[in-house]
Amino acid sequence: MSFSARDLAKVLQGHLPQAAKGLVLAVSGGVDSAALLAALAQLRDAGCGRQLPLRAVHIDHGLQSAAAEFRDAAQAQCDQLGVPLRVLAARVAVARGASIEAVARAARYAAFAADLEHGECLLTAHHCDDQAETLLLQALRGAGLKGLASMPLLRSWAGGWHLRPLLRWRRRDLQAFVAALGSATVADPMNTDGRFDRVYLRRELWPLIEARWPGASESLARTAAHAAEAQDLLDAIADADLVLLRDGEALRLPRLRGLAPARRVNALRRWLRECTATLPPAVRLAEALRQMLEADDDQLPAIVWDAYALRRYRDRIFLSGAEPPRLRRALSWSWRDQATLELGPALGSLRAVARPGGLDLARLPPTLSVRARAGGELLKPALRAATRSVQHLCQDLGVLPWMRDALPFICSGRELLGVGDLWLDARCCVPAGTPGLAFQWLGAPNFV
Repeated sequence: MSFSARDLAKVLQGHLPQAAKGLVLAVSGGVDSAALLAALAQLRDAGCGRQLPLRAVHIDHGLQSAAAEFRDAAQAQCDQLGVPLRVLAARVAVARGASIEAVARAARYAAFAADLEHGECLLTAHHCDDQAETLLLQALRGAGLKGLASMPLLRSWAGGWHLRPLLRWRRRDLQAFVAALGSATVADPMNTDGRFDRVYLRRELWPLIEARWPGASESLARTAAHAAEAQDLLDAIADADLVLLRDGEALRLPRLRGLAPARRVNALRRWLRECTATLPPAVRLAEALRQMLEADDDQLPAIVWDAYALRRYRDRIFLSGAEPPRLRRALSWSWRDQATLELGPALGSLRAVARPGGLDLARLPPTLSVRARAGGELLKPALRAATRSVQHLCQDLGVLPWMRDALPFICSGRELLGVGDLWLDARCCVPAGTPGLAFQWLGAPNFV
């Protein structure tokens, strides 16, 4: 299938979001992005289609000695066609055992996302062969349906969109288009390094596959499209289930238990993606569901992976950090001179405020201490209420057990005055209507 600017115009007409305010092309200096750049410039010069502002971005990873050559080639291509280019540095550090491809890709897209203006559409030059290679690699890794769907044609992303308009065309089609124009391009040496899975597949296996099954790229790309359609259907089912499952930021366990096993997993995966959490391995996710569903009412199961944890409390499932925030050390607070006290990462701050019926100002020392719970603390929440343990007050309010170490206990010496903005000890307060002191917990984490 030959490639032309007119063909590209049809793809853009059918898939470019109407709300898009501009186009941002990722250029590498290589053939694929050079073809897309030239075709976009032809459409611009011919006045075809929607005339959105066009600019280009090149990412310099600094991983190869040839990085300057890539940058210069991208600059020359853009200068020749009158497209403004921005070069962004995205230095990467590759830990032992990590995939340099994955690390570089993550750094590249992080740079693109930071550069993309609201409403702009990032265009990348992924093509049919890339899609086929991605599907095969995902299958060899045992990926599920979402992995087999490979690269979507269009996705909402970074306050705008990410569009891959060349997925219909083969690499050879783009090479022929660029060769006819006489554009200068640079070949990436990493594309000949057989240590990388994609390069090994492309150089060693793909010629054999093509020789046996001509047109394999197009067939596998169609398979990826079918998988994407099926994944869209699963997402729609999960969205419908989540309407009934949601309880604030948690999921209702009884309703999850009422779903068929496959729908439970499907809904949970969708929910985790919406929470921007990395998904645990399938075996880990199945174990998480088993523990959530089978644990006794007095148990607090937690399944931890990466930086995340699934936890259960009172028939609800929560996603939290693997290590929930906590007040790690006692703080000294000169509240008269410093109205606001920072509590630490992810804990917000406490602010001293005037409030009728609050703490008796005459009894307060100039410096208070703020600490985490030690256990066994008692507090009288109202004059006519019994003195109770803070633990029981937390249980009544439904404070999540793993968040109780995040509660700031405000003390005068050894005397507990209050806990965050939840409770004040009535024995330390002035009568209603009399000026007193209270606290606001600003930026508090979700704890109920």
